[in-house]
Amino acid sequence: MAEALKLICHDCGQANRVPRERLGAAPKCGVCGAALANGKVASLDAATLEKARRDDLPLVVDFWAPWCGPCRQMAPEFLKAAAQLAPDVRFAKIDTQAHPDAAQRHRIQGIPAFILFHKGREIARAAGSRPAADLVAFVKSKVAV
Repeated sequence: MAEALKLICHDCGQANRVPRERLGAAPKCGVCGAALANGKVASLDAATLEKARRDDLPLVVDFWAPWCGPCRQMAPEFLKAAAQLAPDVRFAKIDTQAHPDAAQRHRIQGIPAFILFHKGREIARAAGSRPAADLVAFVKSKVAV
C-alpha cells in the first residue's frame, strides 16, 4: 500500500492526503484546487503556519519583512532553492511585520531567518541572506531529500 502524506494547503489551510509517488504529478488541494507541491513559495499567516509545520514533508519558512534590505535580496534565492528541492520540500514565507505574533512564538531575533520544520518539530534554523545553493545544502544536511 502506498504511503500517504499529510499536506496542509497553504491557500485554504485544509489537510490533504497525497500518495508519496504522486508528489511529482502536481497534486492539488481537494477543497480549493491550489497546488500542494509545486516548487513555489507560499505566503502564510500565523494560523496556517501552525498547521503547515506539522506536514509530513519538510517545510522551510522564511521569516522576513518588507522594509528589510537583506530580506528583499534573499527573496530570489529562496525561490531558486524552493524550485530545486520541489516536490520533496515545501517552502513558505511569513511577513513578521504583518504577523509579529508568529515571529515572537518562534523566537525570531533577526531577519531574514529560516526555520526548517518536519512533522511538527523545528529541525534547524539559519539566519542571514545567502545564495540558493547554501540554503539547499542546509536543508539536505538536516533531512533526507
